Amino acid sequence: MEVLRRARGQLAELTGLEAESVSSFEQTEDGWSLEVEVLELSRVPDTMSLMGGYQVELDQDGQLTGYRRVRRYERGRADPRPGGH
Repeated sequence: MEVLRRARGQLAELTGLEAESVSSFEQTEDGWSLEVEVLELSRVPDTMSLMGGYQVELDQDGQLTGYRRVRRYERGRADPRPGGH
């Protein structure tokens, strides 16, 4: 849990965006890989707010080594189903 807290804090410090949730978390050979959901642009109603999914990489000590936005979406939109249906 400490690794998650540190990752969220480091991402917020670098981007200025607060993490709302961690949607995936796994240990890798080099450390940790997370996908973090952040609020990028608040809108009214809240379901129209823009969210970003960020891939975050950490070393074995929990230090952020890289991040990138992998998707951007409206909060109220579900991910498309595989196959585009």
